[in-house]
Amino acid sequence: MQTLNQILRRIPVWLVYLLGALPAPWLFYQGLTGGLGVDPIEALEHRYGELALQLLIVVLAISPLRRFFGLNLLKFRRALGVLTFAYVSLHLLVWLVLDVQLPSQIWADILKRPYITVGMAAFILMIPLAVTSNNLSLRKLGARWRILQRLVFPAAILGGLHYVMLAKGFQIEPLVYLSLIVSLILLRIPVSGLLTRFRAADSA
Repeated sequence: MQTLNQILRRIPVWLVYLLGALPAPWLFYQGLTGGLGVDPIEALEHRYGELALQLLIVVLAISPLRRFFGLNLLKFRRALGVLTFAYVSLHLLVWLVLDVQLPSQIWADILKRPYITVGMAAFILMIPLAVTSNNLSLRKLGARWRILQRLVFPAAILGGLHYVMLAKGFQIEPLVYLSLIVSLILLRIPVSGLLTRFRAADSA
């Protein structure tokens, strides 16, 4: 693992940004040229949203991977987080600009369709994370910056729930995404802390 970590340290962060951003224009090009099937708008919306969830899962996996396996990906966490927000924004923009289009219909859908309400809630929680994803905010906020970053957990759960609610009928894939998100969040809870809570509850 030490050798792998040494290799990872040599990889520049800008390369992660570049590789992570490549699918965005490629998918849009496929949509324009008929490569996404008979309903390219829906397919594009789905692909962007799915990429956002996949990147979010990678972000959530960084701490457990370091804790349990010694794999250090902390260097790339900010880049992956920014890419996650970028794909969430593209997912939302495709829905707003290419799908719904009418402002009155947009607000009606947000208020009346629970899966859209949940998705918008996840997006709103991610905005302060994206805005403060820089060294200046880290210096200005200090310890509050780490507290703010915890918004990623409810945002991730809401994002996974949005996918489950969006799926038509019973589908395994959205449930797998949500299960992974919940599992990775639970893995961040120290086992010793859980045992202390259980013992305190037993003695109460």
